[in-house]
Amino acid sequence: MLIKETKFKDLYLIEAEPFVDQRGYFARTYCRNELSKAGINFEVAQISLSFNKQQGTLRGMHFQKEPKVEDKIVQCLKGKIFDVAVDLRENSSTYGKWAAFELDGEKKNMLLVPKGFAHGFQTLTDDAEVQYVMSEFFSPEHSFGARFDDPLFGIKWPLPVSVISEKDKSWPFINQ
Repeated sequence: MLIKETKFKDLYLIEAEPFVDQRGYFARTYCRNELSKAGINFEVAQISLSFNKQQGTLRGMHFQKEPKVEDKIVQCLKGKIFDVAVDLRENSSTYGKWAAFELDGEKKNMLLVPKGFAHGFQTLTDDAEVQYVMSEFFSPEHSFGARFDDPLFGIKWPLPVSVISEKDKSWPFINQ
């Protein structure tokens, strides 16, 4: 695994290093030792999968509040997504700013989204599958979100939104 820093503290792009032979490939997508060497403490509590039928589908911007904040490792297993993380850490110099990465099922790249960030993505292909590895269990009473079109963030989504849940459309603006 190659763990690369981004311009945001604690937000990392992770690239799998597949071992390829006549059978296909084998790649590590999580290794506590490798993460620890990079100064990252990430214990797995839950793994979830989302399937998204249509290109332009938007999910986000999601996070959990204290005391159930979570780190996430997000990977697109099939297709491509425009993956976005927004820094909501109030004392951060990058508060309210966002970073986006194209996660690609063929490249096997991942994004480690740390506690204090909202996360969301838009599918760039039909039939996109996305896996989330989380450090905390899902807690409905701590689950929250912010609007994908919040003017504070100013996220530039690459496609018109084709599908979005009522819940994701109705999250408040972050300063409300």
